[in-house]
Amino acid sequence: MGGKSITWLANRYGTPLFVYDRDAMDAKLNALRRFMPQFEVYYPVKANPNLAILRHFVLRGCGLETASGGEFIQALAAGCRPKRIFMSGPGKTDNDLELALSGNVGEIHIDSPSEAARIAAICTRLGIRGRVGIQVNPTGEPGGVTGMEGKPAPFGVDEETLDSLVQIISSTESFDFRGIHMFVGRDVLDCSVLINQFRKAIQTARRVVSKIGRPLQTIDFGGGLGIPYFTGEAELDLHGLARNVAALMDEVHKDPAFQGTRFVIEPGRYLIGEAGLYVARIVDIKESRGKKFLILDGGMNHHLAASGNLGPAIKRNYPVALLEKLDHQRSEQVEIVGPLCTPLDTLGRNLNLPRAEVGELVGILQSGAFARSASPLGFLSHNTPVEVWVDRGEDFLIRSRGCTEDFMRDVSIPLRLQRASAAAQ
Repeated sequence: MGGKSITWLANRYGTPLFVYDRDAMDAKLNALRRFMPQFEVYYPVKANPNLAILRHFVLRGCGLETASGGEFIQALAAGCRPKRIFMSGPGKTDNDLELALSGNVGEIHIDSPSEAARIAAICTRLGIRGRVGIQVNPTGEPGGVTGMEGKPAPFGVDEETLDSLVQIISSTESFDFRGIHMFVGRDVLDCSVLINQFRKAIQTARRVVSKIGRPLQTIDFGGGLGIPYFTGEAELDLHGLARNVAALMDEVHKDPAFQGTRFVIEPGRYLIGEAGLYVARIVDIKESRGKKFLILDGGMNHHLAASGNLGPAIKRNYPVALLEKLDHQRSEQVEIVGPLCTPLDTLGRNLNLPRAEVGELVGILQSGAFARSASPLGFLSHNTPVEVWVDRGEDFLIRSRGCTEDFMRDVSIPLRLQRASAAAQ
C-alpha cells in the first residue's frame, strides 16, 4: 500500500494494525471534485475519526460533519474552522448543543421539534442566533430501493411534518434558518438511486423555499455513495452519476429559488473505505469436526463490521486475503475467526484460500470506514490496534497500540471493597 510492503509494516508496528493509504483517499476526493464540481465535500467524522485523517481532509478543503460534542472537539483539533463544521444526528445532548453553539458551529441540523426548542433556549441564554437546518426523513417514493424510504426512523424529521417545523423555526428569533439535510440510504452503488435521492432533495428544498419566501443557503444531500464490499457488487458508476447530476444542476442553477444556495455531499464511506486495510496474524490453526479455523490475534473487537454484526442480518464476507500468498492457488476452505470467546467473532465464513501457516498475515480490505471506531474495543480487554498512515512511500504511526494499563485508568474500587478481606479460598 502506498509503496510499502504490508509484511514490512506488520513487522515494524506489530499486529493487529490498520493501514491507510493517502493516495487512495486523494484519488476518491479528486474523482468527486472532477466529476461532481457542483458540490462542496464534507467528510463525516463518524466514518473514521482518526485525527490525521481529519486533518488531511481539512487541508484538502473539505468541511467536517459531526454527530456529537466529542466529534466537534476532534474537528476543531484537526484545524477545521468552526463555520466549516456541521452537527447532525439524533440524541444531541444539551452539552453537545451548547458546546457547538458557543463554538460558532457552521450549522446544527435539527432532528426533532423538541430538539429545536432546546436549541432555541440555549441560543437565548447565550445571546446568539444559532445557524440551523432541518434533517429530513423523506417519504417513500414508488420504486425506491434504498430501504430507507418512508420508514419510521430515529433520524430526522418526517417529511409529512416538515411544514409545521419550518414555520416554527423560520419565525424563531434566535434561529438563522439556513437549509435542509436529507437522511438517505447508505452504501448505494446504483447511480439511478442516487440521482433520484438528489432530485428528492431538490423537490423538498423547493417546498421549503415556497414556505419561507427566500432561497436556502444550504442543501445537504447527505452521504449514500457506496463502495463494493461483497461478491457480485460493482463499483459505483461515477461517470453515469456525473452526467445525471450535471443535467439536474443545470436545471437548478436556472431556478431563482436556488440563487446563492450551496450544495453539499458527505460521502464518508466513499472517501475512506477503500483506503484502509486491517491486518492480523494467524496465531493458531485448528480443526473441529471437519472444519478448519484460522485463529487471528484480532477480531470483531477491532472490526465489528467485517464480522457481519454491524448491519444487515445476512452475514456476508468482506474481501479477505492471505497477504503473502496472493498469487497462490486457493486449495482449502476455512473459517477466519478472532480471539474472542464468542461464535460472533467470525471474520470470514467458508472462505476458499491458499493453505495457511501459523504466523502468516490475513488482510481484510475495504476497512477504512466504520471499522475500528465502530467496534467493541474493550471486549475481553485485548490491546487496541495500531493505526498507520502511508504517504507516498513513507509510513507514520497515527495511533499507538493500547496497553493493559488503559483498562485501569477510568475505574476505581470502593474503599470498603479495598479494605475487605478476601473470602477464604
